[in-house]
Amino acid sequence: MAVNGDVEHEFAPQKKKPPSEDEKRKKKIVPGSLMKALVRPGGGDSGPSDGDQVIYHCTIRTLDGVVVESTRSDYGGRGTPIRHVLGKSKMLLGLLEGIPTMLKGEVAMFKMKPQLHYGEDNCPVSAPDRFPKDDELHFEIELIEFFKAKARMTVFFLFSLSILHVLVVSDDLGVVKKVIREGQGWESPREPYEVKAWISAKTVTGKLIISHTEGEPYSFTFGKSEVPKGLEMGIGTMVREEKAVIFVTSQYLTQSPLMPVVEDYDEVQFEVELVHFIQVRDMLGDGRLIKRRIRDGKGDFPMDCPLHDSLLRVHYKGTVLNERNRVFYDTRVDNDGQPLEFCSGEGLVPEGFEMAVRLMLPGEIALVTSPPDYAYGKFTRPANVPEGAHIQWEIELLGYEMPKDWTGLDFKSIMDEAEKIRNTGNRLFKEGKCELAKTKYEQVLREFNHVNPQDDEEGKVFANTRNLLHLNVAACLLKLGDCRKSIETCNKVLEANPAHVKGLYRRGMAYMVSGDFEEARADFKMMIKVDKSTESDATAALSKLKQKEQEVKMKARKQFKGLFDKKPGEIAEVKADEDGDQKTSENQRDSEVHGDSDATNLQDSHESAPNLRPRGWFSPVFWFFLFSLGLVLSLLAYWQKSIFIFFSAS
Repeated sequence: MAVNGDVEHEFAPQKKKPPSEDEKRKKKIVPGSLMKALVRPGGGDSGPSDGDQVIYHCTIRTLDGVVVESTRSDYGGRGTPIRHVLGKSKMLLGLLEGIPTMLKGEVAMFKMKPQLHYGEDNCPVSAPDRFPKDDELHFEIELIEFFKAKARMTVFFLFSLSILHVLVVSDDLGVVKKVIREGQGWESPREPYEVKAWISAKTVTGKLIISHTEGEPYSFTFGKSEVPKGLEMGIGTMVREEKAVIFVTSQYLTQSPLMPVVEDYDEVQFEVELVHFIQVRDMLGDGRLIKRRIRDGKGDFPMDCPLHDSLLRVHYKGTVLNERNRVFYDTRVDNDGQPLEFCSGEGLVPEGFEMAVRLMLPGEIALVTSPPDYAYGKFTRPANVPEGAHIQWEIELLGYEMPKDWTGLDFKSIMDEAEKIRNTGNRLFKEGKCELAKTKYEQVLREFNHVNPQDDEEGKVFANTRNLLHLNVAACLLKLGDCRKSIETCNKVLEANPAHVKGLYRRGMAYMVSGDFEEARADFKMMIKVDKSTESDATAALSKLKQKEQEVKMKARKQFKGLFDKKPGEIAEVKADEDGDQKTSENQRDSEVHGDSDATNLQDSHESAPNLRPRGWFSPVFWFFLFSLGLVLSLLAYWQKSIFIFFSAS
């Protein structure tokens, strides 16, 4: 495009930003040098990106399974996960490329050529002693957590041969933390944790403002504005036993119980030693289900928690709130001192109870306060617990056993384990716990991604079992009201085997419930075509389909009864009270088949009709809508013709 020479400088292209060192390194990656296998899926919609702080465990193995290095204590590591900031920290090239593809909680195995790990030319990370950096290796990564860290840059200054670790907490440098002593672990306090810390504050001139360094540490609840805003922001980046100086400028010096009066300080220096914090979790986000840790457990949170379905052993004491905390059950008293053992994921304990235990560490004691709907409102209620009671459980997690690892099992053993889990799912389905049943079936299907049959016979057994699991999932989805996903799940079976009779039947039922009658009829007829022995089942299904179609038509006719029984040009008033008993039973039947939405629509139609009064003329929009309904509902040709004549006359 031509531009005026006088203003050409205004449109001069800006110089392109030179590529970063990480971008230059990524250009070295060639196809096949980095491969990823999903071990355990994560959650959420997106993974980490540049500027995010990532927290992860890493175990490095040779291709034959020998552990070379690990952060996990089970494999000789310290048990402390790695913290990196993508795009800022020095990282191995394979991890720099691979971790952004992961979701929170995901476990993945990355197979890396030497040039993707320590064997890279000019690798910014030094290899440990005797590390096989010239070998192709497996890196097992568990992405524990990630969060935006754009305001949490790490800066290092060299003063008198000592390194000061400085963390910029806020973008505007209004809150800056200088680490004096590193702490233990990786977890930091957040809302609504209960925090204990030694705290003192000075001005930039050294004048002491407050001091809580003797007697008992200062206690406060995180997120309750009980300390100045900037101080809380800084403490939120600390870990247990860490000692730091937090520099807070005036805009972050808010009034609080710690500092009731805030003078005209330009900056205050808080010296903080984080003694302890109690993990308090709002499980639902609305303050109704609260878990408060009253004794720490062993291990790292959440890596060592029974997040996955496990065999759990707990002691607990249950009390009824608002009744002077009356104890209604105590395993140490009412169970002869024996703990409660149960498998999570099977609906054997109240939902709130299980949610809390999944986030506990072995040896931990927690106090859990639950509303009725997460306690005994939807669960078998003990005789001495009143209906609608709010409950408090004091729970001690003694230990847990993880499900058997299928790695190394032969095919028969794998299929036996799969059948056990599937039978558990079947039991849950019969009990009406369809969501839990679906989880069990999907658990086996995920494990099947790593199963490789060795011959045709094993392949046949494997395929049949997998198809059965898909159809079980489809049945759960249908019960849960998700017809479309149920159909999609059936398609996974029918795409591989279009003549799968159970797949046709299950999909036909889903089509029928969703109102796709022609598709349902085609599936039921196909059943008879591919397998004559299913004729009785298919015929019964077709009969049910015909009845369903008739019910829908009858309902539609009844809904619009009276609109077409007058001479052309006249509209009859629809009487809501007409045939009241018959309509009530009809509504109930429709509700059972279609759900509440159909019954609601029917009721709305009846309520709006009495407001109509017989008139000679209505708006064209109304007549167009009325005419369209006549076509859809396949009304009698005579009356269609009458309406057409009326429109022509008008």
